[in-house]
Amino acid sequence: MSRVAGYLPIAAVVALAAVVPLVVTSNTVINFLVFTLIVAVAAQGWNLLGGYGGQYSFGHAAFFGTGAYVTALLQTQAGWNPWATVLLGILAGAAVGAVIGFLSFRSGLRGSYFALITLAFAEVFRILANAAGITGGAAGVLIRLDVRPENFQFASRGTFFWVGLAVVAIGLVLTRAIERSRFGAHLVAVRENEDAARALGVDPLRVKLLAITLSAGLTAASGGLYAQYFLFLDAGIAYGAWISVEALVAPIIGGIGTVFGPLVGAVVLQGLGHLTGHLAGEIPGISLVVFGALLILAVAFAPDGATGMAGRLWRRWRRPATPTTTPTATGGERC
Repeated sequence: MSRVAGYLPIAAVVALAAVVPLVVTSNTVINFLVFTLIVAVAAQGWNLLGGYGGQYSFGHAAFFGTGAYVTALLQTQAGWNPWATVLLGILAGAAVGAVIGFLSFRSGLRGSYFALITLAFAEVFRILANAAGITGGAAGVLIRLDVRPENFQFASRGTFFWVGLAVVAIGLVLTRAIERSRFGAHLVAVRENEDAARALGVDPLRVKLLAITLSAGLTAASGGLYAQYFLFLDAGIAYGAWISVEALVAPIIGGIGTVFGPLVGAVVLQGLGHLTGHLAGEIPGISLVVFGALLILAVAFAPDGATGMAGRLWRRWRRPATPTTTPTATGGERC
């Protein structure tokens, strides 16, 4: 029963979110929510590697873009079914993650060196996609509009919201399962002290390779969702730094190494970003200013993120007040 109870908060959050398209009719709001879910999936992918494994990546755009391009190109160039291409995009992203992880971890890269090598891979992919003919070069790839469920296109934006929410739910369940598994314990052990984990019989290379493969696959799923929702890609979108930044910052804001942290962080980031853009106008880079300010505030005042802060406040509120004591006539104390 205790194992099932750990998944009840996930079920409650997903159930509440699923009601949103039934009460919200604004396409603008639904667009915002769908994009937030896409970012949340990418952030959950980053969290598996960076939050639980301690391997900070600056280049998750490499996985996002791979999933997006494989999804789009197999449809436009080979005429494959979009549902199948999304799954193949996930596998392709996971494969890219495994290759990058093997090359990096086999060479003993850690910390800032690993972060920089992932950034370098993402930038190389961006340059190649911008120059290659199969990707359309700078003109990008346009997926033909054909609104049918079998084409992964829906007449109602609310339907796509439910699809995105289902992927988020899968990410939450996967993270919770890993958190409670032996693999999750090994992953945290490697994060805390890799040498000590190796001395206890843990194989850090195997653990980190599995972590980056799962992380990349989940991030590639967000890329496939993006391609299917917006029906257009270019190198700047697919492999741009924007998704690497948001996938990294969202878990830190929401709570790194937690199940709900990436989702909470994505909602906070996108909400404040859109609010700032609405109030300040279309100022180039204003969202990055907001993200930077939130990151500074989180590191300074809430290093365990919004979920950690909420947990502390909840425990403090529920904590019983300490009884006061008054001296008695005999010099003792009574409550």
